[in-house]
Amino acid sequence: MAASHTNEKLRSAKLHMLRTKKFSIGKKEPNPLTLDLHHAVTSLSAELYQKDIHFLMELIQNAEDNEYKKGVELTLEFVLTKKDITGTGAPATLLVFNNEVGFSRKNIDSICSIGRSKKKGKRQQGFIGEKGIGFKSVFLVSSQPHIFSNRYWVRFNEEPNQDCGIGYVVPEWVSGKPHLSSICDVYGVNKILPTTTFILPLKPDKVEAVRAQLSEHHPEILLFLSKVKRLYVRGCDPEEADDVSTISIFSETEHMDLSDERANSRVVQLSVKEKKCDTELCKYYLWREAFPVKPGNQVSIRMDVEKWVITLAFPFGERLRRGMSSVGIFAFLPTAMVTNFPFVIQADFILASSRESILLDNVWNLGILDCVPSAFVNAFQSCVRELQLFPSVDQTFQFLPAQDSAIPVFNNLRESIKTSLRCLRIVPSEIFSGKSCLFITPEQAVRVLPKFRDLVLQMESEGAISSNLSSLDKRRKLGIVYNC
Repeated sequence: MAASHTNEKLRSAKLHMLRTKKFSIGKKEPNPLTLDLHHAVTSLSAELYQKDIHFLMELIQNAEDNEYKKGVELTLEFVLTKKDITGTGAPATLLVFNNEVGFSRKNIDSICSIGRSKKKGKRQQGFIGEKGIGFKSVFLVSSQPHIFSNRYWVRFNEEPNQDCGIGYVVPEWVSGKPHLSSICDVYGVNKILPTTTFILPLKPDKVEAVRAQLSEHHPEILLFLSKVKRLYVRGCDPEEADDVSTISIFSETEHMDLSDERANSRVVQLSVKEKKCDTELCKYYLWREAFPVKPGNQVSIRMDVEKWVITLAFPFGERLRRGMSSVGIFAFLPTAMVTNFPFVIQADFILASSRESILLDNVWNLGILDCVPSAFVNAFQSCVRELQLFPSVDQTFQFLPAQDSAIPVFNNLRESIKTSLRCLRIVPSEIFSGKSCLFITPEQAVRVLPKFRDLVLQMESEGAISSNLSSLDKRRKLGIVYNC
């Protein structure tokens, strides 16, 4: 206990030094730029995050980018309670639990800054965050977010600090509520508390919005993340004790290396359990292929990236989704863009500030989209020949983008895919006898109705047609005109 108390005092002292050095708190002469900084933070947060959903996306993104001890199963859990454990008068509190390694002094310094993300320039290392203001998105729903991590017990306030006139980024040491025992009561007294907890006393007008967003999170949200494999959402109040939602990677194959070293594939099964409903499962065939970044498509915020990595996800059957439409574009996490394609496109797209769409006039994104038809053609050929993966050939051909898209650039992709496939041997075809199978081009393919097929086989068995005749000779013999 003595060592723990000493560590806490050291962290408190470091926080005091940061407040003095960074925000001139305690100095005789205040920093003349403090008011400008406060307005800049306010304006930037308002511009980047215009909808409540963004704070959930940012917290999941942060969890994906966090560091974890080897062998630890990542835990990300959202718990909503009516308890006001912070003593701020909040009508409800959202707690976010994550068993990362925990905050360090550098992490605290980073979260007290704007646009100085430690993840910038590290896309090659797998980091997906980049704006440097991700945590600030919680101010959409909470005016006083708290962080308890590695004995750093701090809170932030959207109102300007009375000592320096800056809001959002000035840390304050928490010496009173919430107490650690209150946090444990919410998480579960018999469970080991994760290293990091975000405590968000909710604004009165945001409680229902947060509740709705927690219950409507996208069921495919984990599909393209490498670390977060399970996400829990639950209430801890008696009337909501059984309202637990879980999204998890139920199973995952090892990567299957293909002849082309740039590509690999795997099968992922997602599991979604919505409160008291039955568990839903859906398998996805994921094709992942890398393409070299073209010089003409390079941009300053991706200068460290040498390859575009595109992943296409093909669902086995009905996709897991919310509502009538299905998101078609992911940038690690789902956007709001609907393509009308029966597959999902994932890549390191540059997003609009709203995070709801990719920038369709951005040369980086256009370069990625130019590679999508090639990735699809390679993936489709693999699907056609991986007969053990799909129960029928028909299912594979359902992945073809047959419907028009409301977004012109995606219609261009559709036409490019159509043109590329037209001359490839992708259609499995059987000789009338059914004794052999070969692949032919779509233009060579003829679809024969089952009754007609049975008739031909009967005629062949009765000797009306020689079994030694070629397929073309049989067509002539029967005098049939085929529409290709």
